[in-house]
Amino acid sequence: MNPKYVVCLALLCAAANLCGKTLFAAGVGGSVKGIVKLEGPVPRAKPIIMAADASCARLHPNGVSSEDVVTDANGALQNVIVFIADGLGDRTFEPPNQPAVIEQKGCMYQPHVIAMRANQKLEVINEDPTTHNIHPQPANNREWNKAQLPGTTVEDTFAREEIAIPVKCNVHPWMRSYVAVFKHPYFVVTGKDGSFDLGDLPPGAYTLKAWHEKVGTATQQIKIGPNETRKIQFVFKSGQGS
Repeated sequence: MNPKYVVCLALLCAAANLCGKTLFAAGVGGSVKGIVKLEGPVPRAKPIIMAADASCARLHPNGVSSEDVVTDANGALQNVIVFIADGLGDRTFEPPNQPAVIEQKGCMYQPHVIAMRANQKLEVINEDPTTHNIHPQPANNREWNKAQLPGTTVEDTFAREEIAIPVKCNVHPWMRSYVAVFKHPYFVVTGKDGSFDLGDLPPGAYTLKAWHEKVGTATQQIKIGPNETRKIQFVFKSGQGS
């Protein structure tokens, strides 16, 4: 081979950080779209009692309930993490520059479930008139616990992939959320309509998972071709999981 071509190829690989990896041509990615549903009776949301902190109780004159299981009238399930669990091989992805954000608002963590990238900055904002703290309790990452005065922001990161890290506030024990951490960008948390859309997937075979804090985990095997859109559905049964 001409030495000039060898040098050019080496430079291209180094610039793209793709030497030894399968190249993914732009514009041929597929997508997986669908919905997550819960079949059967929906557990009744439990009222949250904030009487221990009058400043928190005043923020909810009509009361507030837990967000453990939230569905719409058609059974669409909110706060489900849908993600690629296997099939990306040795591809690597740089974390985004913009932070993932959790707000402590109304003496609740918002959103209740968040997904982010490994080594992406996590910002926690305290918008309440009282002191909180944020205390993630991971199994595979470093545990940390930071107090937070009103109107302040704390920052930290998680270095390893983990699904999902419980986050507590020791000051207000009813405050609880979950943070999922991924080394790739192919994940989403379902909203009020239970839908998900994973786009720009390299063609290939994948293990797709859906995780929910109460009803457990479901898995499907999928294959995606160039520019293909697959539509699938995850259905959890009421009472399964924890």
